[in-house]
Amino acid sequence: MRILVAGASGTVGQAAVKELSRRHEVIRAGRSSGDVTVDLMNEDSVRAMFAKVGKLDAVVACAGHVHFGPVAAMTPEQFRKGLNDKLMGQVNLVLLGMDSVNDGGSFTLTSGVLDRDPVRQGANAAAVNGAIGAFAKGAAIEMPRGLRINVVSPGLLQDSAQKYDGFFPGHEPVSSERVGLAYAKSVEGALSGQVIIVG
Repeated sequence: MRILVAGASGTVGQAAVKELSRRHEVIRAGRSSGDVTVDLMNEDSVRAMFAKVGKLDAVVACAGHVHFGPVAAMTPEQFRKGLNDKLMGQVNLVLLGMDSVNDGGSFTLTSGVLDRDPVRQGANAAAVNGAIGAFAKGAAIEMPRGLRINVVSPGLLQDSAQKYDGFFPGHEPVSSERVGLAYAKSVEGALSGQVIIVG
C-alpha cells in the first residue's frame, strides 16, 4: 500500500511509521519536515499536498495540538486552538482527501485518552478527542467507494511521559509498539467507524 502519514515526525507519528513502513510505502508529511510539507489548517496547503503525492491507499493523521490549561482561566481563543488545529486539521484530511484515496482505502485519525479518562487542565483535549471519535463514527456510515475511517486513541505514550510529567497522575504509559499495532489494525484490517483504544 501507499500510505500518507501526516504528523510523521511526532511521537505518535513515529510509532505509526515504524510499524507501517515494515510492509508498505510510507509517505511522511509534516508542517516543517518529511517527504512533503503541509499545514493541515490551510485548505489550499492540504489540496496541494494531495495533488503532489498522487493516489494513495490510506491516510493516517497523527497531527494536531490542543490547549492545556485550567478551564476556569481558559479563553474561547485558547479553546479554539484545539478545534482549529487537531480537530479541523484531521477533518480537512478526510474531506479534501477522499478523491485521492483508492476504492476500499482508509483514513485513520488520532484522538487520545482524555475524552474517556480526563485530567486537570485537559478539557480542551477531552472535547477535541471526543469530537474526532464522533466524526469518524458519523462519517463511516456514508463513506463512498468502500472507504473506511477509524480513530486510534492512545493513552500516554512511554516516550512522552517525561514531557507531560505531572499532567497524567496514575496513568500507565503505553508502548510505542502497541500504538503502532493499532494503526496497522486500522489500515490493514476491515474495521470502520471504530475508536481503537490503546490503554
